[in-house]
Amino acid sequence: IFRYALEGARGAPLTLRVKLIDAKTATTRYERVYNMPDGAKYPFLAHKSIVELTNELNLPPVGWMEKFIILAKYTSARQSSIIVADYTLTYQKTIVSGGLNIFPKWAGADQSKFYYTSYVNNRPTLFRYDLNSGTKTKIIDSMGMLIASDVSKDGSKILLTMAPKDQPDIFIYNTGSKKLTQITNYPGIDVNGNFVDNDSRIVFVSDRLGYPNIFATPATSGGSVEQMVFHGKNNNSVSTFENYVVYSSREASGGFNIYLISTQTDFIRQLTANGKNNYPRFSSDGQSVVFIKELGGQSSLGVVRLNENRSFQFPLKVGKIQSIDW
Repeated sequence: IFRYALEGARGAPLTLRVKLIDAKTATTRYERVYNMPDGAKYPFLAHKSIVELTNELNLPPVGWMEKFIILAKYTSARQSSIIVADYTLTYQKTIVSGGLNIFPKWAGADQSKFYYTSYVNNRPTLFRYDLNSGTKTKIIDSMGMLIASDVSKDGSKILLTMAPKDQPDIFIYNTGSKKLTQITNYPGIDVNGNFVDNDSRIVFVSDRLGYPNIFATPATSGGSVEQMVFHGKNNNSVSTFENYVVYSSREASGGFNIYLISTQTDFIRQLTANGKNNYPRFSSDGQSVVFIKELGGQSSLGVVRLNENRSFQFPLKVGKIQSIDW
């Protein structure tokens, strides 16, 4: 039997008391008290209690529930805000607003900083925002296009999509030396680079076959390019975790579904079944995939639990999601 008592209110400190009772013996097996100074973050109080209870019962870990999701959502024409939320979108806090602020990307596993693109005098500019200090720092700007699509495990390298000469290519920016290295040089479209295989390779989207598909190349300039996906005619977004790749693929029906593959085997698994499912992102532990789902005119945040083979959707009630990271 699981019992809980919540004291406090939104905008005030909260205390959550939880207790697990053995129904057969009527003895208390587990008991915890959680305190949170900011009542507005009450969903995280619930998430934390479930994470620790799951660990106590030796069930599969669900630490991902405590992680923030960062997203950009459109608020009006050429206006979008960057928001930090819990995975159910019950808690939402606007961090950056005013103008077009898009493609947020966490700078590290601790989720204390993130990168995002904004426009300064109509020029795409990459900023790093520090959540602890509330300050932002300009990293780099470029004509055409500028998106931070992934960050190396140690945080020292950022994968960028840039189009300084009109055609987008994949670049690596070293945050220490501030050196920019061009990885691909193709007279077409190369976008959305993601590190894979212990940061030794880069998976990206390209139109090299005349339609968007998934390819891989070494994380060095001038390496050979390998096709990763051999089905579908529009595989337009991708994310990676260790040796695994998730991507969205357009079906003959016109919908988009998300698939999971491995760089080490011919393994392939379909994760979604209906609607338009795009922008997949792995959780930090690789056990879940978050994505944007559009069905019946509603934009929602979807979560797939890979080991349990279950999925959930959480509607975004205000605004349309532009991009997400977990």
